[in-house]
Amino acid sequence: MEFPRLFLVRQNFADRSVKDIPGTVHRELKDAGFAAALKPGSRIAIGVGSRGIANIATIVKAVADFWKSQGMQPFIFPAMGSHGAATAEGQAEVLAHYGIHEATIGCPVVSSLQVTPLGKTSEGLEAFMDSNAYASDGVMLVGRVKWHTDFAGKIESGLFKMMAIGLGKFAGAQTYHTYAYKLGLENVIRSVGRQVLKSGKILGGLAILEDANHNTGQLTAVPVNGMEQREEELLALVKSWMGHVPVKHLDILILDQIGKPISGAGMDTKVANRTVNGAYNPWPDTPCFERIFVRDLHPNSYGNGVGLGMADVVHDRLLEKIDWTPTWINSLTASTPGAIRTPIHFSTDRECLRRIMPTVGKFDMQQVTFGWIRNTMELGRAALSENLLAEIQQNPALEIEDGPFDFPVQNDGQLAELLVAETEMEHAPS
Repeated sequence: MEFPRLFLVRQNFADRSVKDIPGTVHRELKDAGFAAALKPGSRIAIGVGSRGIANIATIVKAVADFWKSQGMQPFIFPAMGSHGAATAEGQAEVLAHYGIHEATIGCPVVSSLQVTPLGKTSEGLEAFMDSNAYASDGVMLVGRVKWHTDFAGKIESGLFKMMAIGLGKFAGAQTYHTYAYKLGLENVIRSVGRQVLKSGKILGGLAILEDANHNTGQLTAVPVNGMEQREEELLALVKSWMGHVPVKHLDILILDQIGKPISGAGMDTKVANRTVNGAYNPWPDTPCFERIFVRDLHPNSYGNGVGLGMADVVHDRLLEKIDWTPTWINSLTASTPGAIRTPIHFSTDRECLRRIMPTVGKFDMQQVTFGWIRNTMELGRAALSENLLAEIQQNPALEIEDGPFDFPVQNDGQLAELLVAETEMEHAPS
């Protein structure tokens, strides 16, 4: 079976990168007056999540340095629900892998799954907070505001979600996702977030917005007053920056990798146009894909293979790298068992493609359209099949870097590595 030839293209997104991250963080937090009501020597709990955020160690260090400059005693705690296999050690390891530990940040990292109840919402949801954070003099959250992989709303992933599911640890995350079946996840996030705010412990947050190149595009201090409305505004802004695969329709989308550093769902559902339950092409105004082939697991995913259930075919190497314990814990806690169903799989890239190509409704395999990206986070460079040339030429944001060239299938049936990592996501050596 012959494959169509490929072009290597660059998608030119606006560069919104913040040039001076430490200076911007200090200025934002100072102008927001976060330290005004606190006494010198106060213990400040800084909540940090498990997502693969660009420059995260630099941002967190700048936050800790700000608090130290104000005469406070900051410490870091993981705010990540059930991630890290729902263990205190695992969650500290996730942060350490991003370069967030005492030696680099200059303040302690305190990890525990112990939570303090904060009372019930009007719907009967019990809210929780990390007990170490609750014992502090004030809690600040550092989190990325972005679209969520499971639903669409005015508040999706961000500071409010971190207050609800992140601060609630394993106990809270499991409860909230269960209630979300009836109430919807956005309603749960808002309701629990408001209950957490009633504790009086939250000082506010630093909202991180990333541009389509996965650069730190904006850093915004969000005081506790008006936090909900401000997050709505920030989400609307960052959605307008969102990148997509640069064609309207593909028969086959190839992903080099999925994993938790890429998306909470393993792949960004609003880029891949799938749901965590496997629905095809549910998101409007997003390119449509008939089939998805996933080749590997991100090395910083800790074996968590959530998201493989959204693929139609996967390489055996992906399955071999999955640690099923954190995978099923994450999936079942989120009430998304479909996200870890095992697709058909084969031992070579050629066999995966050869088996899936006839399922897209075309008799002439030279007419099958392909797109190939490293992952759903890195969309700046892609390989597109030659039969898409007219659409490529009509898109002013696309620049052809190379091609056409033969599909890089090697003698052993594996694809040569075509796309290299361009992300600046920080992590410590594993």
